[in-house]
Amino acid sequence: MLAASVLGLTLTGIGVSPALADDPGAGIDVSVTITPTTTPGQISMTVADNNGVSLQENGSDATARQFVGTLPTVTVTDTRTPAEIPDGEFWAVVGQASQFTATGTGIAPIGPEYLGWKPRLLSDTTTGAVAAGEPVSSVISDGSGAPTVGLEGQELLVSTADSATEIGTSKVNADLALRTPVDVAAGEYHSTLTLSLFNQS
Repeated sequence: MLAASVLGLTLTGIGVSPALADDPGAGIDVSVTITPTTTPGQISMTVADNNGVSLQENGSDATARQFVGTLPTVTVTDTRTPAEIPDGEFWAVVGQASQFTATGTGIAPIGPEYLGWKPRLLSDTTTGAVAAGEPVSSVISDGSGAPTVGLEGQELLVSTADSATEIGTSKVNADLALRTPVDVAAGEYHSTLTLSLFNQS
């Protein structure tokens, strides 16, 4: 059995002097300086809202059937200060397509090498440091003299040679052109065009 005891405390003869409580010399000033919050800058890439790109037939001839469209606007934003960018750093956006597969069965896919593009810089460049990539043609040449490799591998969309030279926002898109053999099978085909931002020194 546990016994509990209560200890009563009685304080007598303790009081606060009114003169001491009102003494302004007893106050302590408390101050603080709050500096603005600083968030390190960063580099990022965004693609304009879209429902995908639906290529439409235009420019077909005896050599190839051609289907064209426009890549949604791609924006590269760099909010860093020059002090935050390492010497010699550069960035680049590249694109690579997957093969076009048909929704039906028994239809052969169309390889990504048949899809070409012509990048176009949409924003101003004050120094010329930011530039669109060179055009790439389908393996069935479009007659422009562009390399006939398509987007089977990673191809340059836009880049800068020196990140610190021109900081801010850069916008780019591209004309897309799928050039297939004239006897390509009818059907609805789908491909994924993957864009990647690389930032390195």
